[in-house]
Amino acid sequence: MPGRVRRSVQQALDGTPEVAHAAGEGHHLAIGPGDALTSQWIADGLELPDLPAMRRYRVERIQEQLRELDYGGIVLFDPLNVRYATDSTNMQLWVMHNGARHAFVSAAGHVIIWDYVNTEFLSGHSEVVDEIRPAIGSTFFLAGRRWEEQAKRWSAEMIEVIEEHCGAGARIAMDQCHRTGYLEMAKAGIEVGEGTEVMELARTIKSDDEIKAMRCAAHACQTTMAEMREALRPGMTEREVWAMLHAGNIARAGEWIETQILASGPRTNPWMQEASARVIEEGDILAYDTDLVGAYGMMIDISRSWVVGDRKPTAHQQTLFDMAKDMIQGNAELLTPGRTFRELTFDASMTSRDEYRHYSVIYHGVGQCDEYPSIYMPWTWDEWGHDGVLEPGMVLTSESFIGRRDGGEGIKLEDQYLVTENGPELLTDFPLSLI
Repeated sequence: MPGRVRRSVQQALDGTPEVAHAAGEGHHLAIGPGDALTSQWIADGLELPDLPAMRRYRVERIQEQLRELDYGGIVLFDPLNVRYATDSTNMQLWVMHNGARHAFVSAAGHVIIWDYVNTEFLSGHSEVVDEIRPAIGSTFFLAGRRWEEQAKRWSAEMIEVIEEHCGAGARIAMDQCHRTGYLEMAKAGIEVGEGTEVMELARTIKSDDEIKAMRCAAHACQTTMAEMREALRPGMTEREVWAMLHAGNIARAGEWIETQILASGPRTNPWMQEASARVIEEGDILAYDTDLVGAYGMMIDISRSWVVGDRKPTAHQQTLFDMAKDMIQGNAELLTPGRTFRELTFDASMTSRDEYRHYSVIYHGVGQCDEYPSIYMPWTWDEWGHDGVLEPGMVLTSESFIGRRDGGEGIKLEDQYLVTENGPELLTDFPLSLI
C-alpha cells in the first residue's frame, strides 16, 4: 500500500544501537522477572516457563481454532488477545480505550503487529512476530474530526493484508473493531465473524509452560498476601491495605490489578464494594479478591477473609467462614475431566438462596484474566447457563461469598485449580484461615 511501512522484525530493529537494545536485553519482557525473583522461585521448587515454547503454543492454539471455525485469519484489538498472540505488550490499559495497537494472525500462522508510533521495537523479543507496522489510530482522541478518514485508511490496509494472507472474499474473525472497519470489510466482500469466541476457546487449554508461569505468578502473589497479613492492623484504611497488594505485585514482576474489591466490617455484605477510606476496626472481617495480573501476564484470582487484630473470630464469623470454605473445597472436587458445565451448575454445593447472599458465579476460567467458562448459579440456568465439557489443561477458580440477607458481615473465599487427568490440582495454597 503506498506510503505504508511494512517491515520484518529485523528491519524494525536496524535503527540505532539504542533501539536494538530496547528491543532485546533492554525490553522488560526480555529482562524478565529478574534474577532475585527467579532464584527464589527455583529455590522453592518451581520451574521457569520456556517462553519461546509458550509463544509457539499460543499461536498454534489460535491457528487450531481458526481452522476449526473456518476462518482464514483473525484481527485482534483486545490487548490481552494481542498479548496472547504475540507475547508483546505496550501500555496495556491505555490501549484498551485507544485503538492504537492491534494484531493479525492468519490460519497459516503469519503474525503481524501494528504498534503505537515509534514503539515498533517493543515486539523485537518475540520470535513469533513476522512483521511490525505502525498503527493507524482512529479514535476521536487520536484523530479528532478526521477519525473516519483514518478509519478508512486502517480498513484499506487491513483489507490488503487479509486478501494477501487469506484470499479475496475471505471469512475472518475480529475481536472488536470500529464501525467503519466492519462497513469497509463488508464492501470488500469479507465476511467478519466473532473473534472473541476464537480467542476464548484458544486460551482455554493451558500448556505446561503456561502452568509453570502461573505457578510463579501465584508464588509472587501469595508472598505479597503474606506481607499484607503481617502488616494488617486496626486503624489502617482499606485503601492502605489494598495499596500493599499493588506494590507487591509490581515489585514481583506483575502488571496490574483488574479491580479494587476489598472491604471491611459492615462493608463486606453485600459483596463487590471497592476499597474505601473506611478505617478498619479491631475484630472486623477484612475480605478481598486479588483479581491480579501477575508475573508473565498470568492472572492469580483468589480471595481471602481475615479477622483484623488480636480478637478471636466470633461464632457468627466462624460459621460463615466454615460454610464458605466447605463450599469452595467441596465444589472444587467436581473439577474433573468430562464433567459438563450443566453438571457443575446443578451438582455444586450451595447455601440457601433465601437466607444468604451469594457470589455471581460458582466457577470461572482464568488465564491472562477472568476467562471462559463462567458457571452461574443453578437458579440462573435458563437465563445465563451454557453447556460445555471440562478438559485437562483448563484452569478454573472455585468461588463463594456467604453473607446473611438479614445483615452482618460476609465472607469471600476463592481458589484456583488446574483440571488434570487425575482430578483438580490446587494452584493457590495460601492458608484458608480467618486468623
